[in-house]
Amino acid sequence: MSTVTIVRPAADEHAAYFGKYVEKVPDGDLMAMLRGQIAETAAMLRRSPDRADFAYAPGKWSVKQVVGHLADVERVMAYRALSIARNDSTPLPGFDENAWVDNARFASRTLDDLLDEFELVRASTVQLGSHLDADEFARRGTANGNPMSVRALFYIIAGHERHHVALFRERYGLR
Repeated sequence: MSTVTIVRPAADEHAAYFGKYVEKVPDGDLMAMLRGQIAETAAMLRRSPDRADFAYAPGKWSVKQVVGHLADVERVMAYRALSIARNDSTPLPGFDENAWVDNARFASRTLDDLLDEFELVRASTVQLGSHLDADEFARRGTANGNPMSVRALFYIIAGHERHHVALFRERYGLR
């Protein structure tokens, strides 16, 4: 297992849009935070199974849809990290997260099932990151037409979850 300190990415290591996620990540051991973060998020969501189908406004995603979205986005970001870490210079495509949610049938699944999947996706992400070295975390590639480093992708994964957890608390009334 790697004991590499993952340096906070510079602004030129990701599209400006992702800065809002990177800034949500506190300093410290990123891999340890990713491991602890998923446990806290899953516990919060499992305390409110009656809110699984709740959406805070018309046209907004339900709790289950957000959990599915979190797993999908993490898979994409982890694949991008893997590809770039392995020195694959193939430009990576973007994706339309709204279309993915619309076509995923998350509403037909249980919240527990979606959380189990998200926890497994996170375990895979942590396993990948735990075996990368400093040079691999620093590698850069292109995703959705923008420069991207491996370390930025791991920060984006962590910050994206923090973003949605804040929304769960503020707009969905979860604790």
